Amino acid sequence: MTQKPSPEQHLELYYFMQLNRQLEERLVRLFRQNKIVGGVYSSLGQEAVSVGTAYALEPGDWLAPMIRNIGALLVKGVRPREVLAQHMAKYTSPTHGKDGTSHFGDLKGRHIVSPISMLGDLIPVLTGVAMAGRYLGQKIVAMTWIGDGGSSTGAFHEGLNFAAVQRAPLVVVLENNQWAYSTPVARQVPIRDLADRAKAYGVSSKIVDGNDVLAVYEASRLAVNDCRAGRGPVLIEVKTMRMKGHAQHDPAEYVPQEMFDYWKARDPIARFEAYLTEHKLWDKDKKSQIDLRIERELNEDQKFAEESPMPLGEQAKEGVYCEGCHAIDAQWLRDKKEVMAPAASVEAAWNISDFGGIRSRLGVERSPATEAAAAPKPQPQPKPKPAAPGEDEVAVENQQPIRVPFGRGPKDRAFERERQQQPPEKHASKAPHRHPRRGRR
Repeated sequence: MTQKPSPEQHLELYYFMQLNRQLEERLVRLFRQNKIVGGVYSSLGQEAVSVGTAYALEPGDWLAPMIRNIGALLVKGVRPREVLAQHMAKYTSPTHGKDGTSHFGDLKGRHIVSPISMLGDLIPVLTGVAMAGRYLGQKIVAMTWIGDGGSSTGAFHEGLNFAAVQRAPLVVVLENNQWAYSTPVARQVPIRDLADRAKAYGVSSKIVDGNDVLAVYEASRLAVNDCRAGRGPVLIEVKTMRMKGHAQHDPAEYVPQEMFDYWKARDPIARFEAYLTEHKLWDKDKKSQIDLRIERELNEDQKFAEESPMPLGEQAKEGVYCEGCHAIDAQWLRDKKEVMAPAASVEAAWNISDFGGIRSRLGVERSPATEAAAAPKPQPQPKPKPAAPGEDEVAVENQQPIRVPFGRGPKDRAFERERQQQPPEKHASKAPHRHPRRGRR
């Protein structure tokens, strides 16, 4: 049953998408001022994906973003000042200046797993998180993202298969933004819909317009509900477009201008603004209030990040190893006896109705006796004719001729036998031509 967001939730979706875009625009300006340590990976044109998917999660659920999923971090409760300080490598950043971009997490409070640069590896990791939550009785859902290029990695396929076999409550958001760095999707895979890859593993999949935040949210909400109900993992392919290069150093000159024009007309924020106006969910005053709120928050957080100190040299060794800095305790929400013997004991046997056999096209199961009757009967073979005296050696040679590589030569016995059977004049006609020996000096 479709459950539409409330008017307040509509405005909150707009707030997070616009906050996502305005925050990244400030990161771009700071990058050009040489205040960013590392790169900036823009999600311009993809804000509806990060916000719409993460908005479907509950506070106790887990997520693992990639570098273009700042919007998901904002929905999860990360403040812009944390993102700004992280990109500027300040000591007030979540990693105290030890890492850049969005490479930070919060396992204890907000249940965020840090991005992994080896694309695809987040899928098996989040599968483990989802399984652990189920084991502890937490009834959580885990969510992670992967790009169109990353869906060609081995870790993606291994992780998706593992999640399917374990029926893990995992939502995989496949962001088809048309480009894996400078390689178009058509040059990566021979299929149009990347969601088809889920079928090979028996995983439920959906395709959604990634520039429609309401469609993204609705598909994600249904997927999260399915996972929480124990129906196994879900893959959502969102069709969208990366409106900038891979990073700020990439001008994306390989993208046809007509492609940019096509997707610019489908900008997710502009579309949602038109929707809110058409359905009378806001007016100019409400929009102005949200925009002013975003500007005020970003001004305060940028000032905080720029005035924050850089880490000191002697602080580099801090946090490298866990030396009693925090306790690692599982949060059990079920009786441990449920997962211990004898309550958790199962018979070590698998019963399969058809024993993995092949069914006929009519759907009739064939028994071993039927298979034996339907099998082709062996035909009697003619008895070999006795060899005449002196033919044994010739027969052996015909079966296993001795030949030199790349053709027949003087060591080929079959070739020599053919020469002996030919008339002498034929030998002469095929004699190799020899050059006269040159005189010695």
